[in-house]
Formats: sequence, C-alpha cells, structure tokens
Amino acid sequence: MPRGGSDPYREQALKLLPWICTRCAREFPASRLRELTVHHKDGNHDNNPPDGSNWELLCIYCHENEHARAEDAKAGGGAEPQTPAATHRPLAGLGELLKKKR
Repeated sequence: MPRGGSDPYREQALKLLPWICTRCAREFPASRLRELTVHHKDGNHDNNPPDGSNWELLCIYCHENEHARAEDAKAGGGAEPQTPAATHRPLAGLGELLKKKR
C-alpha cells in the first residue's frame, strides 16, 4: 500500500527520480504525485541510500502488483508459470541448403 508523505525518503526520491512509474511508464504531473509510491528494490524499508539507488517510483497499481507477486512467490505459487524453452529450429538447415544451391 502507498505510504504517506511523512517518509523522509519519499521527498528525496521525488527530487532524484523522474515522475514516471518504472513499470507502466505512466508520467505523473505534480498534481497527481500522491499516486506515485517509493518502492524499495531490495524490500528493505530501512535501506535508504541518499543516492536513491534502492528506490524506484511505482504508481499505486504497479506497486500493489509488485507486492502481490512477491507474496505469491513466497507462498510457492510463482507469479508466472515457467514456459519451457523453444526447441524447434526452423532455419537450422538453411545454411546447408544455400551452399548446395551455389
């Protein structure tokens, strides 16, 4: 859930980072900054380096989604099913065919 404006790192993050959600790339004017939240990349709310390297700005929707995915992963559900790697190579013999044509 978005944190209130009382977090000291929020003001710093808004000064350092562009007012764009890093997930959906939506831009936010000053009048709608309340919809941007500071997300800690490593999940540690106490890790607030002054250069902002542990922060990213997320809109409230992407921030909620990010935390839901993390909870799903912790529960063993995994946010997205793993798709097996493709094994079919449709152009695998093309080089040999071109050599024969010459």
